[in-house]
Amino acid sequence: MEVINEIDTNTLRNWLEEGKNISVLDIRETQERKEWFIPGSIHFDAYVKLKANDPAALEGLHLDKTIPVVTVCAGGKTSLIAADLLQKQGYKVYSLAGGMKGWSLSWNTAKITMPDFEVIQFRRTGKGCLSYLVISGEEAILVDASLPLEAYQEILLQNNLRLKYVIETHIHADHLSRSKEIAAYNGVPLYLPVPNQVRFDFKPVDEATVFNVGNIVVTAIHTPGHTLESTCYLINSKVLLSGDTLFVDGVGRPDLKADHEVAKQKSKMLYRSLNRLLGLDEQIIVLPAHTSRPVDFDQAMIQSTIGFVKRNVEILKLNEEDFISAILQRIPPTPDNYLEIVAKNLKGDFSDINPVDLEAGANRCAIS
Repeated sequence: MEVINEIDTNTLRNWLEEGKNISVLDIRETQERKEWFIPGSIHFDAYVKLKANDPAALEGLHLDKTIPVVTVCAGGKTSLIAADLLQKQGYKVYSLAGGMKGWSLSWNTAKITMPDFEVIQFRRTGKGCLSYLVISGEEAILVDASLPLEAYQEILLQNNLRLKYVIETHIHADHLSRSKEIAAYNGVPLYLPVPNQVRFDFKPVDEATVFNVGNIVVTAIHTPGHTLESTCYLINSKVLLSGDTLFVDGVGRPDLKADHEVAKQKSKMLYRSLNRLLGLDEQIIVLPAHTSRPVDFDQAMIQSTIGFVKRNVEILKLNEEDFISAILQRIPPTPDNYLEIVAKNLKGDFSDINPVDLEAGANRCAIS
């Protein structure tokens, strides 16, 4: 094999953000591709043939040779074989180091601006995790931090902002929380909703908790169901950070770490929590903690409104009994490594593992 140029996740992320003219070639098997993929990538299922070192593995693939190609597989090894074949055909080619595992840490941002505040949405495009920096004046509050500290510090420094609070909507099961680390680094309080079982110091969020940031008020709304502590945050009665309770096209799952009977009880809680949210002003913007689709580099917020989800998410139109039945019948496969991720988040320390290995995989938080 000739020497193949490799690029890392951050380089590819920057290329896509800049709109660089490249062809991203995903050579994984079709089923893996369905789980998660890089936005705008081209799929050509050649994995089995490439693993067998079949020189005809990419036969039938036709790409523009004037455009550089980035090959992608699950872990960054088979993509090297594909890159070698393409390089021999005259393509300028790179292989994505770490593959889709590494891509799980890629991110981009979008922003909405309101009269007294703005919200920056940080999107882990390779994982579907959404976190938020809410800014008013020179102060900010960070919600559901899922990216390494550097991503948030970059924005805080660029905008000369003072981080006032770090908070979460619930204890997450599909990504490692960076909230504790970021709060400590900035010397600000960490607030977590209760009841929870974390084994480190924090300030509790309950139904009476209100955060004052700049010229705005952020109010906690306890919405148990996805988890017992699940909490949403209403910003100036204009924007709802809905966690994993309400998504733009579905609702949260009640089954993680629960047997059938407990999942049924949590489904009832979820129904009542959702009805509480649906009773809010229909113009309120809904910003969830996750999306089940790869996030494009389009700077368009993943958002909805209370009114839109009320009219368009069919499961929200059911009565309580039918809702519970539908939820329990539609539960998707459990997220990979979720028990270990929860354990690490409860401990507040994941220095002994590689986050990429633990967090890789598609997002499976929503039921629609």
